[in-house]
Amino acid sequence: MYHYTYDGTFEGLLTVVFEAYERKAWPASIEQEHLAQPSMFGQHLAVVTDEEKAARVWQGLQKKLSVGAQQALYYTYLWEQPGFEQTVFAYVKLVFGSSESIEGNYAAPCVLQVQQAAKQVHREKHRMEAFVRFEKTADGLFYAAVTPDFNVLPLIVRHFEKRYADQRWAIYDTSRRYGAYYDLQQVSLVQMELPPHRRQGVPATEARHAEEDTYRQLWQVYFDHVTIPERRNPKLHLRHMPRRYWKYLSEKQPRKLL
Repeated sequence: MYHYTYDGTFEGLLTVVFEAYERKAWPASIEQEHLAQPSMFGQHLAVVTDEEKAARVWQGLQKKLSVGAQQALYYTYLWEQPGFEQTVFAYVKLVFGSSESIEGNYAAPCVLQVQQAAKQVHREKHRMEAFVRFEKTADGLFYAAVTPDFNVLPLIVRHFEKRYADQRWAIYDTSRRYGAYYDLQQVSLVQMELPPHRRQGVPATEARHAEEDTYRQLWQVYFDHVTIPERRNPKLHLRHMPRRYWKYLSEKQPRKLL
């Protein structure tokens, strides 16, 4: 049995695929280095990310998969649920081992799993784009903290880059402890290790712009006035706006008097 570890990047995972084929040593497990558990059985192989090897694997997949299937495979990597690496590897192995397209072969567990994972990630991406709310800081930066179920930050930055092209902004993933920063020219993904008391990513009171509370309260007043009590439908409301997203929304925060 072969147990592979890698650095957690998509390129690293593709490098694992390359190494497994080169060695003809199929993985019994694939784990990120910092999460890997020691095993008494089998051989441990620590894979160093090689962008050239990763590119060769991806180019091979591009020749055999539609753009939609390529996206679904990448989304499965961002899905991050237990065993996702093995699902990706099984899918890639099925692709390279088949002379025909495997995209509609839902009898294969890995194909069905990739499609389901991609749908979940795609849904989370759109919800994050809809529910992210920025707070203006004292230095003019628009800041938002998010805690998505899946690693969708790389997928949503393009949306905010286009929508807020004239503003500096940062979005911080509190679960994964990294963020995206837009400096009016380009977006950069940056690691940010905050101290324990700041792990939730909320700006300190003194760091917030003086008018931020006023803007929030005005939005809450507007929301209250456009709401039609007779048309309230709590079940439908929760279906479209699950409770776990309420922490991002100004209209769901405790009210203060103006």
